[in-house]
Amino acid sequence: MKYRLWVRRMSISAPRMTIKSQLPWHVKAVFAVLGIAMVGLIAYLVYSQDQIPGVSGIGADNQRIAELTEQVRQLSEERDSFSSSVNGSESQLNIYRATEKQMATQVKALESENAKLKEDLAFFESLLPNNIGVQGITIQRLKAELTEPNQLHYRLLVMQGQTPNGVQLFVGNLQLSVTVQQQGQTKIISFPAAGNTDPAPFKLSFKYYQRLEGDLVLPDGATVKSVQARVLEKGQVRVQQIANL
Repeated sequence: MKYRLWVRRMSISAPRMTIKSQLPWHVKAVFAVLGIAMVGLIAYLVYSQDQIPGVSGIGADNQRIAELTEQVRQLSEERDSFSSSVNGSESQLNIYRATEKQMATQVKALESENAKLKEDLAFFESLLPNNIGVQGITIQRLKAELTEPNQLHYRLLVMQGQTPNGVQLFVGNLQLSVTVQQQGQTKIISFPAAGNTDPAPFKLSFKYYQRLEGDLVLPDGATVKSVQARVLEKGQVRVQQIANL
């Protein structure tokens, strides 16, 4: 024992010491209150996330999804309504276009009918008393015009004048000769062509008058200079007339 005491005294090491800190009780109470308050605040925030709109959380996400779904439904209804309106407008526009096209066709037909009525008027004017005594066949209002690059449209009236002895049925045929220039050469093309077995459009059979109208197909590249119409009876020319283009 004495030896140990002597060694301890001679050693530079000090004996182990234990330091214990002791806080006052009122400080410990303050820390405890703060801990409880923090736990309560965390619990309140977690609860508020499911109750306040716009705050992230499961409840808020569900509500936001429901709102977006309703907006998508409304937009879909507006799109369908707009699409129906557009389709209705297109259908109405197509109806207007079809009506306009039909009216244009009717106007063209009326113009053609008006031209024919003018020709008829000219014919009836020719039957007035100042033409009594005129014998033979006449050609009135011979007209020809190009409707296509190689298509010539013609129309004319063939009339038989009033005579003191009355009017007899005239039977004959019409012959058209078209003078054209093609590749620097002048040619005459006759209608109906030689050997034509069906000259029905050129047949004449009338007592007072007969209107003739039709289309002549010409060779490509031909330039029309004039059209000559001749009325034949039993192969003999009764009358002829020329129209220049």
